[in-house]
Amino acid sequence: MSIQKPTLVILAAGMASRYGSMKQVEGFGPKGETIMEYSIYDAIKAGFGKVVFIIREEFADMFKGMMEPKLQGKIETAYVFQALEDYLPEGYSVPADRAKPWGTAHAILCAEPEVSGNFVVINADDFYGEDGFAKAAAFCQPGGCSNEQYGIIGYTLSKTLSDNGSVSRGVCQTDAEGNLVAINERTKIYRKASGEVVYEDNGGETEVDENTPVSMNFWCFSPGVFGLAGDWFKDFIRAKGQELKSEFLLPTVAADFIAGGYGDIKVIPTEAQWFGVTYKEDAPIVKASVDNLVASGAYPAGLWG
Repeated sequence: MSIQKPTLVILAAGMASRYGSMKQVEGFGPKGETIMEYSIYDAIKAGFGKVVFIIREEFADMFKGMMEPKLQGKIETAYVFQALEDYLPEGYSVPADRAKPWGTAHAILCAEPEVSGNFVVINADDFYGEDGFAKAAAFCQPGGCSNEQYGIIGYTLSKTLSDNGSVSRGVCQTDAEGNLVAINERTKIYRKASGEVVYEDNGGETEVDENTPVSMNFWCFSPGVFGLAGDWFKDFIRAKGQELKSEFLLPTVAADFIAGGYGDIKVIPTEAQWFGVTYKEDAPIVKASVDNLVASGAYPAGLWG
């Protein structure tokens, strides 16, 4: 059986409102490498054959100028733009005051022309670790990811917390076979001084098992998702298209896929340490974490030579 090379799709068109700058292109490695460069490095090592960047058109020249010299000859690259007017149903237009992109599920629709075969979706500004990409690449082989079975890499909650404030996490509920039942969005999760991990909801605290798997937006899809998501996006626009901050998100697509009986979504566990830059104060911690990984030999001092 021949090995299939999946495609890596990187979501890099977000506005980074909480962070306050374009964290997707901030340097954290010894030679100014961005977080997503470590993801690409791990993906190449795991056997991915192509990377597709979803970006905003106004940043295209800067983005390509940064990435192409590093990746040329190492992996095939493509760039797609997430534009508000793309994939709207006939007769609908973008609200005059709308600036926010339509969300992560709309973003992957924009990548469809550059994707053939199974593919993996990640955020640009999350550090996922080598194990996640190895497991995603293995799942994308025949017998794993298909039109009837998608996947999500599940991170242990305790390995995704921030020391600088509460975090929002999609807490994964699974069945006995390890398939996703639901993703419950918890918007204020943190570890208390007493040690337990809780989330706040309606003014109260609820303890949550710190070993629970959570979604860090690391998905495995077959190309069949494009047709489904395209139809569901049109439904979303008809229902919520006039709301200025409404978003069409990948967890919504996952929920509709499960609820509609289209198939299962396998939760693929990893013990990798996640880190990312939700807050400005996270940046020095992320840089120190990368430095420690380089010092341990997990990554070279210069990713690209």
